[in-house]
Amino acid sequence: MPVDKNKRTTSDADLSRSKSETPSLPDQHTFHEHLRALIRNAVRVVIEEVMREELEQFLGAAWGESTSERKGYRNGTYTRDLATSSGPIEDLQVPRDRDGDFHTQVFDRYSRYEPHIAEGLTQMFVAGVSTQKVGEVAETLTGVTPSASAVSRLNHTLTQQFEAWRERPLQAHWRILYLDGVYFTARHGDQTDSTVLLTALGVDLDGNKEVLALRACAKESKDGWSCLLQDVRQRGATQIDLIVTDGHEGILSAVTALFAATPRQRCVVHKQRNVMNAIPHRERKEVSTELSGIFKQEKKEDAVLNLAAFKAKYQKRYPEAIRSLCEDEAHLLTYYDFPLVMHRYIRTTNAIESFFSNVRQRTDQIDTFTTETSCLTIVWATMQDIHLPRIPVS
Repeated sequence: MPVDKNKRTTSDADLSRSKSETPSLPDQHTFHEHLRALIRNAVRVVIEEVMREELEQFLGAAWGESTSERKGYRNGTYTRDLATSSGPIEDLQVPRDRDGDFHTQVFDRYSRYEPHIAEGLTQMFVAGVSTQKVGEVAETLTGVTPSASAVSRLNHTLTQQFEAWRERPLQAHWRILYLDGVYFTARHGDQTDSTVLLTALGVDLDGNKEVLALRACAKESKDGWSCLLQDVRQRGATQIDLIVTDGHEGILSAVTALFAATPRQRCVVHKQRNVMNAIPHRERKEVSTELSGIFKQEKKEDAVLNLAAFKAKYQKRYPEAIRSLCEDEAHLLTYYDFPLVMHRYIRTTNAIESFFSNVRQRTDQIDTFTTETSCLTIVWATMQDIHLPRIPVS
């Protein structure tokens, strides 16, 4: 049921508690410090993996392997620190051999090529942890390309940050939840096809935006949206004042099943596009002005009158357009049950579309993502550096 606009949806105590519990979005400095920490961790993983392979080549045998070419034996590790442009790395595990003849070349090479290596590792986070880039960085350190298994281990370590983000707990109460699917191109086996990232973008009680969940699917469906919404609920987000969606049947079915009592707003931009598709080009300018004017009224009563007049005027001339307009009509004007200052922000899903417009600007050099997982990782890494503006929520 729609929320009474004269009735408070949360108590002062709840609002105060939510404000104190709500984590703020990272500012530019905080993000760069986080990225520097990721780079230091990546440097540690790369260097330690490279040194293990360097010792393996020196000894002529892998761990536990018995070969005629073996030249010696391992003797554990010792620790040392390394100063880098991204900050100090402490207690690196440096392998050694029993006779003390092995001397790694990694540190000399790292010092010589540090700017190139740091740049490469940064690109790994921003460009989806490219296997090729991992190999290039490691080759810079040792002069040889690491094995596929070594690259696989490195990739696994670096994606742990993304998995931690996906599983993080969420606060219970959100003012707005935007839902929309955004399409990218990814490789599925030997074929290239569309992949949709189902996205849940939340707005807390202070107006701060946060991407709550991402899910990659071959196409939008009730099952996909149900899994995403169930994930959001299981991680703690159980009270939502308004859900904003387009008219996809999969979204509507999932929302009805999992958030039946939550008011829903149908995106009026999507609705206007659907209606205008049934209007001849010669009349679209005039009709579009009338249609958009319905949703810009300050009072709901005026919007209802304009909506009724529009339907009466065009019912006989363009019945298909009016049929489209009447679909989900009950949720077209839900935003009027919220404060006027919120209207322009909650009558569309533009919050998600605007966000992904920024994501695409940073990933437009990638024509096709190698996998759905890499697509998710790239979007996650890229969105860390995108400022999400606050919106008024009361």
